[in-house]
Amino acid sequence: MGAAFMLEPQHESALAHVGEPSGTYISIREIPTRGMIDLRGQTADRKFMSLAKNVLGIDLPKLPRSSHSFGEVKALWLSPDQWLILCAYSKAAILQAELSTALKEIHALAVDVSNMRSVIRLEGEGAREVLMKGGSLDFTDGTIAPGYVRRMRFAEIAALAHIVEPNIIDLYVFRSYAQYAFDFLQKAARNGSQTGMK
Repeated sequence: MGAAFMLEPQHESALAHVGEPSGTYISIREIPTRGMIDLRGQTADRKFMSLAKNVLGIDLPKLPRSSHSFGEVKALWLSPDQWLILCAYSKAAILQAELSTALKEIHALAVDVSNMRSVIRLEGEGAREVLMKGGSLDFTDGTIAPGYVRRMRFAEIAALAHIVEPNIIDLYVFRSYAQYAFDFLQKAARNGSQTGMK
């Protein structure tokens, strides 16, 4: 009888088969190596906040629609008791385990959701304009600065926008909608479709 072989699971992003589109006035590409952890707890619980900081190296943001970062690790505010923790995909499982161990005695939860969402990066002077073509939010508002996080409806689907730099935006969508969102963005960013928003 031949030796049994175990196949190792291979991670493949939702848009692994898609290249960066041409003929667009901004860059649109997937960020396939983003690890994500859904972290939940109470900001009023000092022990929770302290233990989370010990593991992550950063304070969890308390202000709505804000984020904090330290090196590769970022914490995006999603609600008063929920954060999306970002890190390298290869380190997400380890970080999630560290959080779960540190928080095991208190009312909190840390779940690796790296394969739940896809991340599409919009980069270029017209990034905000392209994003606005899919929703009703005004991203030209001067208060929307790097670090800003916003849940939104984008092209009729649930999405999360994170302003990384003034002209760099990461759009998070559920994996099953990644191709749809990418196709929408590609059409919205076609050369010649600029609106001239500032």
